[in-house]
Amino acid sequence: MPSSIPRSAGRTVARSAAVSAVVAAALAAGLLAGSTNAAADDAAGVRIHDIQGTTRVSPLVGKQVTGVTGIVTGVRTYGSRGFWIQDPEGDADPATSEGLFVFTSSVPTVSVGDAVSLSGTVTEYVPGGLNSGNQSLTQLSKPVVTVVSQGNAVPAPVTISSWSVPDAYAPEGDPAAAGSINGLALDPETYALDYYESLEGANVRIGSSRVVGATDPYSELWVTVKPWENRNRRGGTVYGSYESQNTGRLQIQSLTPIAQQPFPKANVGDRLTGTTEGPLDFNQFGGYTITARTLGTVADRGLERESTDKQHKNELAVATYNVENLDPSDPQEKFDALAKAVVTHLASPDILALEEIQDNNGAKNDGTVAADQTVKKFTDAIVAAGGPAYEWRSVDPENNKDGGEPGGNIRQVFLFNPERVSFTDRAATDATSATGVTGRKGHAALTVSPGRIDPANTAWESSRKPLAGEFVFRGRTVFVIANHFGSKGGDESIVSHHQPPVRSSEAKRLLQAQSVNGFVKQLLAVEKQADVLVVGDINDFEFSGTTEALTDGGALYPAVKSLPRSERYSYVFQGNSQVLDQILTSPGVHHFEYDSVHINAEFADQDSDHDPQVLRFRP
Repeated sequence: MPSSIPRSAGRTVARSAAVSAVVAAALAAGLLAGSTNAAADDAAGVRIHDIQGTTRVSPLVGKQVTGVTGIVTGVRTYGSRGFWIQDPEGDADPATSEGLFVFTSSVPTVSVGDAVSLSGTVTEYVPGGLNSGNQSLTQLSKPVVTVVSQGNAVPAPVTISSWSVPDAYAPEGDPAAAGSINGLALDPETYALDYYESLEGANVRIGSSRVVGATDPYSELWVTVKPWENRNRRGGTVYGSYESQNTGRLQIQSLTPIAQQPFPKANVGDRLTGTTEGPLDFNQFGGYTITARTLGTVADRGLERESTDKQHKNELAVATYNVENLDPSDPQEKFDALAKAVVTHLASPDILALEEIQDNNGAKNDGTVAADQTVKKFTDAIVAAGGPAYEWRSVDPENNKDGGEPGGNIRQVFLFNPERVSFTDRAATDATSATGVTGRKGHAALTVSPGRIDPANTAWESSRKPLAGEFVFRGRTVFVIANHFGSKGGDESIVSHHQPPVRSSEAKRLLQAQSVNGFVKQLLAVEKQADVLVVGDINDFEFSGTTEALTDGGALYPAVKSLPRSERYSYVFQGNSQVLDQILTSPGVHHFEYDSVHINAEFADQDSDHDPQVLRFRP
């Protein structure tokens, strides 16, 4: 799930006032530890470890401190402007960090190696805002800086390695604090999140590490310091359960502006070789991040895009592909690349369910809902790439009623190869009309095809409604339901101060899954061995409650589970290779082959952020 917040927003120059407001609100709500009248006190001669303390929130939050000394270890001149300092003489307590971020709002006037003495206000900044659930970053705001000397050696970095990071991810949150871990004493030898927090702001280093999240448009990549942690054959780190969070993952950014030094391009499975060193930051776009003063070199491991097998003559190939907000204003190169993927990597499937097809003028919000021009441009590109002349079916949504980019009116679309499969058209329909199930002599049929399932159900409010279609292959009817469930937007991240994190978006997807499951059960009640495929961007994991609801009563089976655990993924988010896209089969679909075709999610150059899925079977 890509973030809906532009990374360039960063931390603005108005952050100091925002910090004060956040801290005041948090203190009042009891979400951060501290005293509401702490700002009235002054603290002189405190050390950095006194400010950081042994919990996630500073014991001095809100206080004015003076005489804080340290060596500058990193300077950030863009985004969240400021610098990091570190006390070269620590207190030997593994729970207290010796590093601290100093927020200046304007370009700092210090340099790495400066010895400084500071006064300022201790604050807790919550990246993403108090309601994000994110942990806070302890920092010094509104600083008065005195440079004592220059050219000093930077304090030796702490090496983060496979042996130093615990296997357990986080402690259970305190029930008395609504599941928050903010007030718990750090235990860096037991929990990974505690270990990283104990190094917040400190100068750290990693050695050569495996890339588990490709370089993104915001010049970030992800590595793991644990070489074998849930590793798969392509070099990724697979996310297999809520209890296994892959503790070795870290985000890497550069302190050097891109204009001065381009950020390296890396794919999953590459190596970030040599030494990467710099302060350990915490941000809303991934949590603990090495802001590299010294950045390693990417060693290309030659990751290649996969191609699925061609279906046999008597096999039906059904695929699903999220094409990421495709509309006619996208460059022809995107259409050509997606078309090549369909022909070359997906072997021209017989039926292809597309998600995120936008209307004919994309995000222009003028009431346009038709997508015929979008689809034609895509199908023409497929023909030009040597593929079949696909026909298509869909149902236009109501304007701005299905979520996604405002004005874009994304929807699901069926493409099908008329030389291999036919589409059964039944009755005219519109966005608000529902298809149903009927039957004759033990055979199920749709009342409307193509048709939307249960569109009036509140589960589909501001979300894409499922699209059902009835196909015939070699005389056998096959029902395909194309889906794009609600996104994970609004969920807390896995580095939340709530443990386990609050996953509020699951409630809607659970209702959506129940709606689709109920419809499938209607088909199976009429025809027990009906061939039904539920496909699309489910926006949830194969082990999730959403998938459990889809499979309730044995109506469906998540075909991705037929793959080895290490191969179950269609998306890479924050270094975790995970399942979002699925194809589920009814009991009548026997003996199938399933393939998650890895052509996008692991690569810095992507045509979409999702990998397509293909299933082949003999109806």
